[in-house]
Amino acid sequence: MAVHAHPDDESSKGAATTARYAAEGVEVLVVTCTGGERGSVLNPSYPDPPSSAEAMAEVRRGEMAAAARALGVRQHWLGFVDSGLPEGDPLPPLPDGCFALVPLEEAAAPLVALVREFRPHVMTTYDPSGGYPHPDHVMCHKVAYEAFGAAGDPDRYRGHGPDGGTPWQPRKLYYNHDFSLRKIRTIHEALLDAGLDSPYGDWVESREAREIPEREVTTRVQVAPWFGARDAALRAHATQIDPEGFFFAVPRDLEARVWPVEEFELAHAHVPVHLPEDDLFAGIHIEDD
Repeated sequence: MAVHAHPDDESSKGAATTARYAAEGVEVLVVTCTGGERGSVLNPSYPDPPSSAEAMAEVRRGEMAAAARALGVRQHWLGFVDSGLPEGDPLPPLPDGCFALVPLEEAAAPLVALVREFRPHVMTTYDPSGGYPHPDHVMCHKVAYEAFGAAGDPDRYRGHGPDGGTPWQPRKLYYNHDFSLRKIRTIHEALLDAGLDSPYGDWVESREAREIPEREVTTRVQVAPWFGARDAALRAHATQIDPEGFFFAVPRDLEARVWPVEEFELAHAHVPVHLPEDDLFAGIHIEDD
């Protein structure tokens, strides 16, 4: 179960990993917390931007369905309202009723019920920073972390759904690490060595100047054969992803040579682990259920 804040996040964070496991026969469920209705159109070539939040939500539902098909995964909407990305100094207040303002137990309840229904062995989401400081990404972390810890406890969330659902404890919780400084520096240097332009130069300098601490990477999953599925899922989000833009600036043969993995941080485990890992399911034995 991969828990994400908005439609398109599943295609830019851990996408090739979900595609790999789905292709190998693993049941993969992407959970999308919000409808993305407050997202801006980020693709300059998009022909007809939606005129309202409702229209944007409808467009993004169609994009999400196409992305799920590209990845070979199932997808479920939690049904919360996009908080938008506040801008300005000082920052404006978040809109009433948005995902980031929902009380934690209320926001986590449908995810707890879904965990108990789907019974995932592994969950993935964002680290406590959200990966970047979007309020929905931070809230997504809180909700996924809460659900991971609560779904197996029969005394919690008993009033939600039919008897709260049968308790189920996922075995492992991971945080996505798709844009580590090590990754962007490695690809940046490889592009320059090949005589190619790099989209990462300013990013590397900015990250180094701000001295952002790097989180631990415990797990690297080999995914180069699934870059095509990831790219197809990205392109499906036509309002958000410029097909001539950042995500497609690195030749895939170069990427496969210098960075054929997606990285994760093991946050919690209820099975014995031996780090580093190359498989999110390492240590999990289905016959033990």
